[in-house]
Amino acid sequence: MIRMTLPLASACLAALLAGSPTANAAGAPCGGDFGSFLNGVRRDARAEGLSDAAISRTLANARINRKVLARDRAQGVFKQTFLTFSKRAVSGYRLKHGAGNLSKYAKVFARAERDYGVPGPVITAFWGLETDYGAVQGDFNTVNALATLAHDCRRPELFRPQLLAAIRMVEHGDLDPARTTGAWAGEIGQVQMLPQDIIRFGVDGDGNGHVDLKKSAPDTILTAARFIQSLGWRAGEPWLQEVVLPDTLTWEKSGVQFELTTDDWAAQGVRARSGQLPDGRLPAALLLPQGRKGPAFLAYPNYRVYLEWNQSFIYTTTAAYFATRLAGAPRYQAGSPDTGLSDAQMKALQTRLRKRGYDVGKIDGILGSGTRAAVQAEQLRLGIPADGWPTPALLNRL
Repeated sequence: MIRMTLPLASACLAALLAGSPTANAAGAPCGGDFGSFLNGVRRDARAEGLSDAAISRTLANARINRKVLARDRAQGVFKQTFLTFSKRAVSGYRLKHGAGNLSKYAKVFARAERDYGVPGPVITAFWGLETDYGAVQGDFNTVNALATLAHDCRRPELFRPQLLAAIRMVEHGDLDPARTTGAWAGEIGQVQMLPQDIIRFGVDGDGNGHVDLKKSAPDTILTAARFIQSLGWRAGEPWLQEVVLPDTLTWEKSGVQFELTTDDWAAQGVRARSGQLPDGRLPAALLLPQGRKGPAFLAYPNYRVYLEWNQSFIYTTTAAYFATRLAGAPRYQAGSPDTGLSDAQMKALQTRLRKRGYDVGKIDGILGSGTRAAVQAEQLRLGIPADGWPTPALLNRL
């Protein structure tokens, strides 16, 4: 599956990341003697009908990688603002090379859209953000990374099946246990997918009988398209569009949690910055990543697919915006957002919001969905524009 925070993606994994068994007796799902753990994996692999040759080849030299455990325990939190992150992520290099790849593989992208309904710019934006079009795929041995995380008792229910899937890939000739490398959490290839998802959604785009997401751009493009389709992509519909807003807008209806039709937004004075708004009946959420004075976007149903790929609001909005740029949209109008909060101020705000009864989750300094919703509610109570963007002035009012 595509990455979640590794370092940039898979939100679909979120439910699997919580809670795990802690048994560590010999043969248990995780922990304990590593050799006994591998014997348990061998038994499970045989029960799935995998050959002894593939099992032996995959696990013979499997080792615990302490660097993987260190990375797992040191995952940082995403605290950059949209303007900061998007300016860095949607670079001139990525735009230039993205356009070049769209041209170079035009026939493959046409097939992807024909067969799976996913436009080339959408695939290319993920491709660029994940690995710079294959240039940075990670140098961790994939089998060792998966074995390490499957043995570790934090979330073996996620990684043990991935290790078994890796054995299946070895059996099919799509993974070399000694040479295949990728991200520290076991993702492989140019769009960083885990073995189970490569098996389920992999497409042999170049017709050589194998799915090679490390070296084959056609395999990468078509596999990504098929995966994105599986997340609910609606063919022929937009995903994100920059808009211009009137000063009289009903700000409390902004946010990914609220949707109106494009006709409703147009009636409030919202207009497309370039081109036209789509079909008036299409539902859309108004996104204000840094409040009413910063960039503004209408997010359509396909935007939800980005949230399946990665749950970070800033990452997903950046990825969707990147795709619009590759599709020909101009650079956004940055505006002049009000000054935001420092990490310490954000934690102080979350603490005060929690004391007022709001569910803001962990006091972590992240402007997540719970904190944004609470900020909007307090802004509305205080009679100030409820755009969900916390400022020092709001903090002082609380």
